Amino acid sequence: MAVGILLVTHPGIGNALVAVATSLLRNLPLEVGAFEMPFDGDPDDLLPRASGALRKVDSGDGVLVLTDLYGATPSNVAAKLAHLGTPVRRVSALNLPMLLRVLNYPELTLDELPAVATAGARNGVVVDDA
Repeated sequence: MAVGILLVTHPGIGNALVAVATSLLRNLPLEVGAFEMPFDGDPDDLLPRASGALRKVDSGDGVLVLTDLYGATPSNVAAKLAHLGTPVRRVSALNLPMLLRVLNYPELTLDELPAVATAGARNGVVVDDA
């Protein structure tokens, strides 16, 4: 078994990042899904659908939930997912380097992956004066 990865984002972000990661890596080493929340969606109505997306990527070792913007609706719904029974860790400020970094360490546990995710995001920011 392995940790599942769920991207909970605003529209157009999660699925695009999964598509790029799939193109770059060919075969994703972890189960990855995306749940994109419409701007006008009611969080209470979307929670059951988000929970279904979470269950799809959970193989029994828990799910790392990556959100795009801390404090926004996707992040708030992701926080509620953590209280539904499945072991969940949540990291915000999702970007492509974060996702790729996590996917390069499929053997790590749910407790180890948040640090890897944040390092990927941080190290992916480069100021190039060229």
